[in-house]
Amino acid sequence: MSLIKPFAGLRPAPGRALDVAAPPYDVMSAAEARQMVEGRPHSFLHVSRPEVDLPPDTDPYSPQVYAKARENLDRMIADGVLIRDDAPCYYVYRLTMGAHVQTGLVAAASIAAYDAERIRKHELTRPVKEDDRVRQIDVINAQTGPVFLVYRSSAVIDDALAALSAIAPGVDITADDGVRHELWVVDDGATIDRLSTAFEQLGRLYVADGHHRSAAASRVAAARRAANPNHRGAESYNYFLSVIFPHDQMQILGYNRVVKDLHGLDVPSFMSRLRVPFVVEPSPAPVKPTRHAEFGMYLQGSWYRLALDSHRIPWDDPVGRLDVSLLQDNLIEPILGIVDPRRDERIDFVGGIRGLGELAARVDGGGMTVAFALHPTRMEDLMAVADAGEIMPPKSTWFEPKLADGLVSHVLD
Repeated sequence: MSLIKPFAGLRPAPGRALDVAAPPYDVMSAAEARQMVEGRPHSFLHVSRPEVDLPPDTDPYSPQVYAKARENLDRMIADGVLIRDDAPCYYVYRLTMGAHVQTGLVAAASIAAYDAERIRKHELTRPVKEDDRVRQIDVINAQTGPVFLVYRSSAVIDDALAALSAIAPGVDITADDGVRHELWVVDDGATIDRLSTAFEQLGRLYVADGHHRSAAASRVAAARRAANPNHRGAESYNYFLSVIFPHDQMQILGYNRVVKDLHGLDVPSFMSRLRVPFVVEPSPAPVKPTRHAEFGMYLQGSWYRLALDSHRIPWDDPVGRLDVSLLQDNLIEPILGIVDPRRDERIDFVGGIRGLGELAARVDGGGMTVAFALHPTRMEDLMAVADAGEIMPPKSTWFEPKLADGLVSHVLD
């Protein structure tokens, strides 16, 4: 059971990467996706969000959507927009967002290792989204959305990736959001073997983002394994598309919360209850938390800084000590009455990339009553939760920058 292996990637033809590359399928609405593909016939959104080529009222989970994805992918291959490498390769992938730089490896990750928890999860999946990815993979016979994996930083691997990316990249594009994407092909057999061995010696990897994609790949593999009387274990369906970065290069932003009402409380009563677990201080400026157990709150046009009583922090509980858990357990549930944030429609979540202004706008617009800004979850805490076999609360991490879809895809032979 090798942890990772090289594969023959399906990639944009030379000079076509900027035409093809697209944001991940799940970071925009259907309307936003339709806008993004205007004038871009080869955007990978035609594969990852194929409903953009169907009537606006089309059910995004209907069979015709997946059929359209296959049709669009086949056409891009037939037109020479996408071509496949002749032999298995690894690919070094670098993301640059302002001053932040992270360099990782594109590889096929073992589903057997995933099923055996050598590739560790930290989130639950939603059946509807998981079923959607299963159908997408099955119909187009490829994995096109990479799973974002993390390894504990290793000098051997980090130095190897730095050396491999010291020459001019084969792909160097800057997306509309200003993020730079660079790609290097690693096709030297000895180098491939050294990287495979180095990752094998790590023992384990972690899913940072892409729990639905990895779970779906596992289900597709199980179905194909059961249907194949000659199953050997080396078939491409036994692996899933991944990009693996060192943990100390990750950038996690806060995943903020907005709530529709105060659960029947007037503002004075709400503030009175708030002051039991928290020290509450008005702030003349928007509050971006700078430390653990500190929160920003926006209510009735004003910002407040909330500092949780340290005696309420369960330091020996890797899940309970997370900032998202502290807010949920000391405010969201006991004061605002939201027991299940996965299903309660009174709460919504806002990625930190949208900034504190988005929180104020959601409240000032009248749709929400109160907003909370959170300190980002640390990568070390994510790995501690995964190592303990526990599950993080919903919407605990927002990784930036995002991987691009379409730069490398994994075909299931």
